Amino acid sequence: MCMLCSLLHLLLVASFSKSEEQVCSLMGEPEEPQLFKTGDIILGGIFSFHSNWKTVEPTYERRPLPLQCTSLNFRAFQYAQAMLFAIEEINNSSDLLPGITLGYMIYDACGSIARSVRVALALTDVNEETASLSDKPCRGSVPAIMGETSSSPCMAISTVLGPFYIPLVSHFATCACLSNKVKYPSFLRTIPSDYYQSRALAQMVKHFGWTWVGAIRSSDDYGTNGMAIFTDTATQLGICLEYSVSFFRTDPAEKIKRIIDIIKGSTSRVIVTFLSHMDLEILIEEFAHHNLTGYQWVGTEAWISDSVTATTEGHYILDGSVGLAIPKADVTGLREFMLHVKPLNSSGEKLFTKFWETAFHCSFKWTKETAGSQKECTGYEDIAGLENSFNDMSLMPIFNNVYKGVYAIAHSLHNILGCGQKCSNTASPDPFTILQNIKKINFKTKEGEEVYFNENGDPAAKYDIINWQPKKDGSVEFVTIGLYDASLPEDKQLNLDNKTFNWANNSKKVPVSICSGTCDSGTRKVLQKGKPVCCYDCIPCAEGEISNRTDSITCVRCHPEFWSNERRDDCEKKETEFLSFTEIMGSILTLSSLIGACLTATVAFIFFRHRNTPIVKANNSELSFLLLFSLTLCFLCSLTFIGRPSDWSCMLRHTAFGITFVLCISCVLGKTLAVLMAFKATLPGSNLMKWFGPRRQRIVVLAFTFIQVGICIVWLTANPPYPFKNFRHFKDKIILECALGSPIGFWAVLGYIGLLALLCFILAFLARKLPDNFNEAKFITFSMLIFCAVWMTFIPAYVSSPGKFSVAVEIFAILASSFGLLFCIFFPKCYIILFKPERNTKKNMMDKKS
Repeated sequence: MCMLCSLLHLLLVASFSKSEEQVCSLMGEPEEPQLFKTGDIILGGIFSFHSNWKTVEPTYERRPLPLQCTSLNFRAFQYAQAMLFAIEEINNSSDLLPGITLGYMIYDACGSIARSVRVALALTDVNEETASLSDKPCRGSVPAIMGETSSSPCMAISTVLGPFYIPLVSHFATCACLSNKVKYPSFLRTIPSDYYQSRALAQMVKHFGWTWVGAIRSSDDYGTNGMAIFTDTATQLGICLEYSVSFFRTDPAEKIKRIIDIIKGSTSRVIVTFLSHMDLEILIEEFAHHNLTGYQWVGTEAWISDSVTATTEGHYILDGSVGLAIPKADVTGLREFMLHVKPLNSSGEKLFTKFWETAFHCSFKWTKETAGSQKECTGYEDIAGLENSFNDMSLMPIFNNVYKGVYAIAHSLHNILGCGQKCSNTASPDPFTILQNIKKINFKTKEGEEVYFNENGDPAAKYDIINWQPKKDGSVEFVTIGLYDASLPEDKQLNLDNKTFNWANNSKKVPVSICSGTCDSGTRKVLQKGKPVCCYDCIPCAEGEISNRTDSITCVRCHPEFWSNERRDDCEKKETEFLSFTEIMGSILTLSSLIGACLTATVAFIFFRHRNTPIVKANNSELSFLLLFSLTLCFLCSLTFIGRPSDWSCMLRHTAFGITFVLCISCVLGKTLAVLMAFKATLPGSNLMKWFGPRRQRIVVLAFTFIQVGICIVWLTANPPYPFKNFRHFKDKIILECALGSPIGFWAVLGYIGLLALLCFILAFLARKLPDNFNEAKFITFSMLIFCAVWMTFIPAYVSSPGKFSVAVEIFAILASSFGLLFCIFFPKCYIILFKPERNTKKNMMDKKS
């Protein structure tokens, strides 16, 4: 038991002694902030005061030297000054964080992603600054960080800081990928996401009618993601990319040469860029050397309103550019604050000393040996008189983003610390609490601008639309020609002012950049093989199809009753065609029908006048008059086939034709039978005429006719003929005709007529050689021969004739067969009656010839 107590006592003493030691330990050399100021709460900042660094190949024999940063970046100084201005303004305010002083630790990332992560880690453990600035113990991380400028470093920093929920508020990182709160939970920004900018660019390109464009992007997350969204949106809007190339400022000269060759070999006249200003400046210098002018440039907020880019050698290449910029803003007092930089009285003496020497091309360590190349710095030079990017306030909207970011963090701290007249708690809250609160803040700046974040940590998306308009002195004026507001309905988001635009080559006319011209109405687009959808040929619509708008991808078939006009842009009602009384063919057939009816009536009149003569009485004059009556009906029934078809005319024409022709053939058959019976009755002991007298002949005619009437009744009852619009035979005409209804009914009627005609022909043929001076069977045989020949010819002609010609064929068959019967049976008798009356005697009729 005593041994156990002794062991516990030993462990307790050991733990107390260990707790007195410093628990934080640093790996490697500490990172010192470039700008530092103490305060109750320290805010972090990361800016690239240098834009490049010296590349040193690792030897793996000794520890790598610290990164050697080069190329001083005046813009980063401006961003840092904006942050310092906002902190100083907050510290002097009695309304925001009263009684609390904000300090800052601002690091230089040198444009390096690796260094950005390293300094971000330094900000998560402020013991790094204690290594050289104080002897205070470890205090944990800063509550929030302001920066970085580019998207790729922000992605790397957010990936590292995300698990610790330390808010990172960027003023210029626009990649849409950073809105992903699963990957980057602690990232926020005061500049809109490229998701909106990319869509806005696509809408603007579509608005100006550019459907065939080229694209150049930076080889980083900003360029890659921004161009990907632009490409997707452009595809939806019918815009095609002829080429899409990437570039980074460290790429070799061969890469630039390849890009120039691609542009020279292209047919598009518009170039859409997702480039940083540093990448673009290198490109346009090379483009100017190759005289790559005449292209319409479309830019993003990264350079479209950047005055440094507008003064770069070869900037005239970009004259007439259009693009999106952060809306103009002004922060009262910021310009004056920036211009009051003093190298020896600042929080980062070393950094601002280097800034001063670079800005004025002088040295504080001046010696006689360096007197030839540099002058001595006094520290009292007039910075307002400088002509460099530090004095350029065209990026005031971006400075305003830094200003808003610092104020957003301050408002969040104000709410968490329960500040009223005075803050009740001065301890720095943990980052997670700040992150939760900062997403809910909503305030207005002193200029009246509303600041808030959506669920993705993004602000409202609004852009000015800028046009580069060159002045007479060679400088460029950034003219605002419109506004894009993503909060409005899609059809109202893009608003352009009625101002004079300046396009490439100082033209006042909108450039044309299309792969294929507009397809006029009456044509359709057909894609060219192996090319994007914007490259197509314009093919005329086929007959019967139209397109009544430009750039139609399909032609619409006209309604069956309509047909395309000659231009193929409208459907016109088809010409309706039927055999009418007014057309030549209809008039001829009508005249022929009436002539036939008149001739038949004339023959009937002649027969009636000479009804008591032997030739009329020789073969049942009653049947002769009935035959003449039926022939008249046959001639007249052809008229029912002429004119616009209707329900009644369709039913009447075929039934009237069928019944009258059967009546006609029945009469001829009766006459033929009468001839045969008459001669058979002359044989000794024959009493045939007793059984086939006039009464029996009438019964035969009526019986045969009623059979046809029955067939017609069944046809009309089951499936009668009806008016029909025939679209089949002619493309541009509608043939109005009578459909048969039941083809079986039609062919039954026609077949029955043919059967009677064939029977009549056979009987007449058998009686043709009977001894008689006037043997009527010969004429009946010939008439039936004509009748059968006509109707046998009719069948193939009727089937093969299109439209109204089939009706004309049927009328011709009716008239031809009717004239055949009339001429063959009655004209010989009329000839004897009128011109050979001496032969019209009973004796002559009874004389027999061998």
